[in-house]
Amino acid sequence: MKMYKIIFFSSMVMGTLISISSYSWFSMWMGLEINLLSIIPLFSNSKNMFSSESSLKYFITQAMASLVLLMAVIMMLLTSEFINPLMNFFFSMMLNSALLTKLGAAPFHFWFPEVIEGLNWANSFILLTWQKIAPMMLLMNNKINIQFLMIIIISSLIISTISGFNQISLRKILAFSSINHIAWMLSTLMISFSMWLIYFLIYTLINMNVIMMFNSTKSFYVNQISNIMNKNKMTKMSFMINFMSLGGLPPFIGFLPKWLVINWLTNNQLMLITFIMIVTTLIMLFIYIRIMMSSIVMSASELKNNKIEIKTPILTLVNMCTIPSMILCTLTLNFL
Repeated sequence: MKMYKIIFFSSMVMGTLISISSYSWFSMWMGLEINLLSIIPLFSNSKNMFSSESSLKYFITQAMASLVLLMAVIMMLLTSEFINPLMNFFFSMMLNSALLTKLGAAPFHFWFPEVIEGLNWANSFILLTWQKIAPMMLLMNNKINIQFLMIIIISSLIISTISGFNQISLRKILAFSSINHIAWMLSTLMISFSMWLIYFLIYTLINMNVIMMFNSTKSFYVNQISNIMNKNKMTKMSFMINFMSLGGLPPFIGFLPKWLVINWLTNNQLMLITFIMIVTTLIMLFIYIRIMMSSIVMSASELKNNKIEIKTPILTLVNMCTIPSMILCTLTLNFL
């Protein structure tokens, strides 16, 4: 990694930490801006001609969301909740909408698949995981209307599921998968911070495994999945486990946080949203299995006609991360 990228990466981390540890909206906004201005140089890549386009799209969208957020904060300070509660409620909705735009939740998601399509796998991982932390934490600390939150959750679930069909780009599939998981994470905001942390950490672990596999085999489209399936049996098994875990299929570790969320929702009589979440997750699982199926049913020679150079240490690391996580989840489910 180049020296300037290390500096900007540190600045990006610092911006997020400033946002989540602030006591005022102004310093939270400042942290988000530091994070934004630091990540743009990280997106730039001389080998990728689409990276500058993605950087510009990301910058414009995030800058507009920051502008709306700052305006909503200023207007909320000027408008007292007791004097004019309706206007205060309107500005609170504006503030939450700006944070949801930064997050990439539907229906504020239109920039997300377009931006990720022009990035390499390392930057895609940052966008899918780290960039969710600050907006999520700010949403958690801000009062949000439950009906508004329900609408966002349901629209994220339905739109991500419908848009996931007929996609051939693995980056776009992961982007729509991320929007689907954002809906689950937003539902954990109603529960507790620890529930959100469990979900986010498990989602990050699974995403890291999948993206490391795609990166090591230089796979960007569905028809290149055979690059992974041509490897040894352990890598093949690890890939399938990670994708099924991403879909939340038991007994894999991705099922554990979803099960905890469903348990809480059903205990609180939120049956409709629970039903929609389960159905859309099953459809997303179908999309994941469809990606794997073409490579599973076709006979592929392992390690014989392999023209792609494998970074064996990376794939070995992914295999080492995957199998223990599956065993851990199985033991946890048996215990519960």
